[in-house]
Amino acid sequence: MASTPPRQLRFDLAVIASWIKPGAHILDLGCGKGDLLAWLKEHKNIHGTGIEQDKEKAASCIERGLSVLQGDLKDEVMDYPNEYFDVVILSQTLQQVYQPDKLLKSLARIGKQVIVSFPNFSHLSIRLQLLFKGQAPKSRQLPYSWYDTPNIRIITLEDFRRFSKDVGYKIVKECAINTHDHDRSGKIVTFFSNLRATYGVFLIEKTKSS
Repeated sequence: MASTPPRQLRFDLAVIASWIKPGAHILDLGCGKGDLLAWLKEHKNIHGTGIEQDKEKAASCIERGLSVLQGDLKDEVMDYPNEYFDVVILSQTLQQVYQPDKLLKSLARIGKQVIVSFPNFSHLSIRLQLLFKGQAPKSRQLPYSWYDTPNIRIITLEDFRRFSKDVGYKIVKECAINTHDHDRSGKIVTFFSNLRATYGVFLIEKTKSS
């Protein structure tokens, strides 16, 4: 379970921030406008780098004094040497990746540990929409229609647990959260997490045999 998250951040990012050790070397993939990197830099004195595909968001990061590259994360991560970072963060992006196993292999090469977060498709509200409406469901965390969504796959907490085992990663820590108020606040879910959580956050690392 995570320690008490900082309240200044979006709740899922706050959980991630609570797992980062002071002074760590961090890579934040899809870092947006740099909220997480900026908070970690100020409060935990981390050495942080971000990669963001959106030009405007990347420019916003640079204006904040953050070290951020603009480009495709799949290509940019290839340039780093083995175990260059203590932690690589992939927040709310896994569901948009075509080959998640190949990407995680790259991230586990350049980072000693990897933090992954994603919307949980098995949340109760989504199940009920499928049951009673028989349509592709939408939620605050997955707001798109089936024909215009950037998400190319659906993931549940249990799916990711099995996926990690299948491709050779050990789950060091995991946290299921239920968010509200546009994800600015929330709570940690401990019971029936695959049913009640809106997001899952996982800290993984390579197993010795992988």
